[in-house]
Amino acid sequence: MRDEPTQITRLDNGFRVVSEAMPWLETAAIGVWVDVGARYEAAEVNGVAHMLEHMAFKGTETRSARAIAEQMENVGGALNAFTGREHTAYYARVLAEDVPLAAEIVADILRRSVFDPIELERERHVILQEIGQVQDTPDDLVFDLFQERAFPGQAIGRPILGPEAIVARMPRQALVDYMATHYRPSRMVLAAAGKVEHDRLVELARRLFGDLADIPTAPAERASYAGGRLVDRRKDLEQVHVCIGWEGVSWNDPDDHAQSVLSAALGGGMSSRLFQEVRESRGLCYAVHTFASGYADTGLFGIYAGTSPKDLPELLRVVAAETEKLLDEATEDEVARARAQIKAALLMGQESCANVCGELASQLLYFDRRVPTAETVAKLDAVDAAAVKRVGRRLLASRPATLVTLGPVGRKVPEVGFDRLAA
Repeated sequence: MRDEPTQITRLDNGFRVVSEAMPWLETAAIGVWVDVGARYEAAEVNGVAHMLEHMAFKGTETRSARAIAEQMENVGGALNAFTGREHTAYYARVLAEDVPLAAEIVADILRRSVFDPIELERERHVILQEIGQVQDTPDDLVFDLFQERAFPGQAIGRPILGPEAIVARMPRQALVDYMATHYRPSRMVLAAAGKVEHDRLVELARRLFGDLADIPTAPAERASYAGGRLVDRRKDLEQVHVCIGWEGVSWNDPDDHAQSVLSAALGGGMSSRLFQEVRESRGLCYAVHTFASGYADTGLFGIYAGTSPKDLPELLRVVAAETEKLLDEATEDEVARARAQIKAALLMGQESCANVCGELASQLLYFDRRVPTAETVAKLDAVDAAAVKRVGRRLLASRPATLVTLGPVGRKVPEVGFDRLAA
């Protein structure tokens, strides 16, 4: 396993530059990650972080929305962005010689966006269509409902896209204020991977971001897991979509890697216990899988499945039984298989400059360092069956569990039956 040639530079204003050279490539990925996302929003402007990300592409003081798209695609590049609950990213994939252009365009949309009122109204309609698409996609919507039930009345529990009613009336000033408050240099990272030269990137960063003034910003409100049940019958659906879960661990928790291995063993692939028993042996569903989301101060661990209303009681019983069996009887062979899946995905990702770029940025924002791949692999290798059992019981001890169903269930949703596991 090669050592990552990672270089990190911090400018005088706190802005960080991180890069990893992959000189055998002819391309590069480059972008700016900002340590702020939807959990930094007030309730009355829920959705502003995502709307801001959209509007950043809709014109600057020097480029129209069309010019932004054409200048990037004239060189065969691709420009994109995403908004998460804790981070927002603006990034590009280009040929190596076009890295300066990509950096300049990203800096332009982050520093000189005009938020034109006409463009805002047009993009507002686009975002409302995006919200409508989620509302029409139950296997997406159920995760928003699950997040909200796990963390009710909190920014971390609200949907990233925001509700239609708030987005429909979001004022331009809310975007301006949000960017001015949160997009500060000490919360920003310029990350690049591929055929890049670190010294040139630092020069670009100084020219493009070096004059940004840094001011203190307030942290996000601390998360408080609540859990409980939510039965949503509003959809005219053939299936019931169900999420069952508990409070998980944060990114920096010592049990983070054990949680990942637990997730893979329980429902991470075709050989996992849930896939084999729920789908292959009993035919109760088409889709069943586990998921784990880590945040700065908390996390979520859960199980998703979609099934027919008549099969819901049996599905819940089987999910509980298989989870119980894993936490009682996890074998070293299945834990080794789960570790192998995670390690393979990790190492395959190191062959993509886009994946490496995102990993660099995320690690700088969470840990203020590049976590060597060898260190991660060593921590994964240290997870044995006993660790999987221990972390599983730790997670299930968070009471109550969160159970969300979306679709045509009867008047009463069956009990899940995890009480013995949490004891």
